[in-house]
Amino acid sequence: MLRLRPARADELPAVTELCLRSKAVWGYDAAFIAACRTELTVTLDDLRGSCCVVAEQAGEAVGFAQVSVAGDTAVLDKLFIEPACLRSGIGRRLWVWAVETAGRLGARRLLIDADPDAADFYRRMGARPAGTAPSGSIPGRRLPRLALDL
Repeated sequence: MLRLRPARADELPAVTELCLRSKAVWGYDAAFIAACRTELTVTLDDLRGSCCVVAEQAGEAVGFAQVSVAGDTAVLDKLFIEPACLRSGIGRRLWVWAVETAGRLGARRLLIDADPDAADFYRRMGARPAGTAPSGSIPGRRLPRLALDL
């Protein structure tokens, strides 16, 4: 049974590795993933300054999502699934949590700077194209930005 629970400080290294494994499913090489490490590292500041949730199944972390809100705009900072669990509904559950959390915290819009290969997922969830954004990891790389009105 899948349950969502707040992320804990003691599991941040394991959650970071989950994020990196999930990013790698799109076929990126080791150098690309290494360049993403800083941006995908989940820190104590993330736990303190945003909402972070772990999807847990049979006692194991199988997904992670992070949402931050400033005023009426929320940002989906991270949504990653353990590669062996892709297409099992975990991403959808984390998405619903992110949307509900953003709305509960007063946001009227949720922004997502998506990996190009993940953008279709967010479109299927109802997000619409909203331009592009610079990658936080790869200089010169642009990412699709999507938005969902809440």
